[in-house]
Amino acid sequence: PTKMPSATQKPLRIASASGSVTDRRYGFAALAKTEDVSFIVGDFMSEYNMTTRGGAKSNGDESSAEFEECFLESIIPALPDLAKNGIKVAVNAGGSDTKKLHDALLAIVQEQGLSLRIAWVEGDEVSDIVQKSLESGHHFKSLTTGMNWRNLADWEFKPIYAQCYLGSFGIVEAFKHGADIVLCGRVADACPTIACAAYTHNWERDDLSQLAHAFVAGHFIECSTYVTGGNFSGFKSLPGKSLNISFPVVEVENDGTFVVTKQVEGDGIVTVDTCKAQLLYEIQGPLYYNSDVVAELSDIKIEQVGKNRVRVNNVGFRKPPPTTKVGITARGGFQAEAHYFGCGLDIEEKAALLERQIRHHLDESRYHTLKFRINGRCPSNPTNQDAATVDFRIFAQSKDADALSLDNFLRPCTDVTMQTYPGATFAVDSRQALPKPYYEYWVALLPQSVASHVVHIPFANKSIKIEAPTDTEDFLYEQPSYETKNPLPLASWGPTTVAPLGYVVHARSGDKGSDANVGFFVRNADEWDWLRSILTRDKIKKLLGDDYTGKPIHRFELPHLVAVHFLLKDHLDRGVASSSTYDVLGKNVAEYLRCKLVEIPNKFLERGRI
Repeated sequence: PTKMPSATQKPLRIASASGSVTDRRYGFAALAKTEDVSFIVGDFMSEYNMTTRGGAKSNGDESSAEFEECFLESIIPALPDLAKNGIKVAVNAGGSDTKKLHDALLAIVQEQGLSLRIAWVEGDEVSDIVQKSLESGHHFKSLTTGMNWRNLADWEFKPIYAQCYLGSFGIVEAFKHGADIVLCGRVADACPTIACAAYTHNWERDDLSQLAHAFVAGHFIECSTYVTGGNFSGFKSLPGKSLNISFPVVEVENDGTFVVTKQVEGDGIVTVDTCKAQLLYEIQGPLYYNSDVVAELSDIKIEQVGKNRVRVNNVGFRKPPPTTKVGITARGGFQAEAHYFGCGLDIEEKAALLERQIRHHLDESRYHTLKFRINGRCPSNPTNQDAATVDFRIFAQSKDADALSLDNFLRPCTDVTMQTYPGATFAVDSRQALPKPYYEYWVALLPQSVASHVVHIPFANKSIKIEAPTDTEDFLYEQPSYETKNPLPLASWGPTTVAPLGYVVHARSGDKGSDANVGFFVRNADEWDWLRSILTRDKIKKLLGDDYTGKPIHRFELPHLVAVHFLLKDHLDRGVASSSTYDVLGKNVAEYLRCKLVEIPNKFLERGRI
């Protein structure tokens, strides 16, 4: 269809100032003051604060404010420059109290005497809808439990809060009515970027190619500096000291294709490799789902077009699903952990003795989770005592706080000290050994049509309902998964050496609920056939070692990116809110697998280590 001229003829440049609540707070101010951009977006939501904010709100304390205060800390210094330079903002910092965030920010803007207009988006909180759907027989099949595909009715926990992922068009409508700042709760991470592009270029819901490209653009910058050098397996090659890595910027064309670049000030880089790494982060397969569009990733192309400039195109698309993801929170009970330290020889035997003695003194029937883990290993001939020291962790969860009391958990753990392994030393800071509440989290689908998606525009005395998409394709619970075609024998590349995979292979991993994903890619095109040939599902199972527990593994390839991606179903222990492991976000799955030994052609190793 014929489109109206763009809302602005100025090149569309969108900067990201935040990728999480733990990002640097000065991004907004720095970008607003010195960077030539039309929009600044920020991502503040995660599955962790969805559970903690939602759980806190469910307590019914009207005086609480369950939005992300760090957003206010970030944006307040930026407000004068945002107003001066005409930069618009869209963020998902509303947590579970977007209206309260709106009111707090509005008061600050008025106090500063600025004329910035603020809108907010409602409809992501769906606890009542989920409860009614359960009563009417909706199953809320888990998205992460692999072959079992459990239903919510099978869950041993009682839901207390639910929040669904809204799409982009509420933000678009707010901008159309003159908003300068749009505040959201749980819109999907990339939605602020999609909305900035759709508003600027006057895209409609059926402009699926453009929306799919903008969706991927949003994915590149939703984690802020993850695309400019943060969390990058090639970190040793970054220029400078990396003290202040630049925030990213995308330049989105009218057809949706875009260039990834970065803030002028600061360290970091934008290369095809930093972009590949971020693309592979937290995707679930060749189909990347959003409420407004599905991006097909298999044939995506990424090309270096200048210093710190990478062009992205050839993103495929499908119609959006009629459903959206919903996160359901329950009170899990309480958790606590105690730590011992072992040193030197016989680490496994020392840990086994300690575990045997502590289990003898605990009433194990009171815990639904009780894990004993060895973290780290003593190297051969260590250079100092710290290098030889290992963490023994005792982690417990119970629905009963008394089961984790001082008398029932910590003392049974520490009272064996005098009879256990040589050198036994418990961690004297025992604050983590006292019970604290924790949440369980369930991920399922909810029809978009049942969510009351509304954008509130108080400065215009308007509230506008956003209709769900009607031209849709059903969500695929299992995406295309396959082994490589025509694998080549290892001898094809000449002599090999057994060495860590990560010497020549980049990787990035992440989480979605209890699923972990990991993507691998090589630096040179002639290494692609080797990578795709060796990285089979069976090879990944072998490399995972003891961590592989028989759950499904899905695989697909991105040939233009010389990349292979794996989805490890239900690999993480329930997810970030309740995990008993240190790698609660799955970010170190990639680094673990990169250190595993494989046969690498010598000619690849001769090119130097990553």
